[in-house]
Amino acid sequence: MPTRNAWPRTPCATCPESRRWITQLLLKGNVSAVNTKVDVKDGVVTLTGNADSMAQKELTTAYVKDVEGVKDVKNELTVADAPAASPSLSDRIDDASITAQVKYALLTHKSTSALKTSVTTNDGTVVIEGEAASDAERDLVTHIAKGVHGVKEVTNNMQVKD
Repeated sequence: MPTRNAWPRTPCATCPESRRWITQLLLKGNVSAVNTKVDVKDGVVTLTGNADSMAQKELTTAYVKDVEGVKDVKNELTVADAPAASPSLSDRIDDASITAQVKYALLTHKSTSALKTSVTTNDGTVVIEGEAASDAERDLVTHIAKGVHGVKEVTNNMQVKD
């Protein structure tokens, strides 16, 4: 059975090497471990530094909450002000963050199969394709995707297995 991460053992917020584990966790996703300072005390993780977008800030919190032993996350990351110029590059970064957040939400939800699901995002519109075990799972996937910050619209093209 595959594990949810690629570490030799599950990271632990109360372990002495917790900062290293959490920093490695941040390197795995669409977040910035370079601009993020991690402090851990009694299972409470405090994140300070800078995030490129609100989606990146929220994704950082989601990743850290998944570490065994984390009791709470205080995300004090500041989000950089968006430039007044053309947002095309930042839109791509935000779309990538949205896609990562949707995939993460589907992966961690017990009633969905992220492995059989393809997620793409363009200008905040999420398109989901793949196979669902039932109409209920298909509807749940739509609901989960709509709950991700930054999602403007969801198009669910999943096919229900017979």
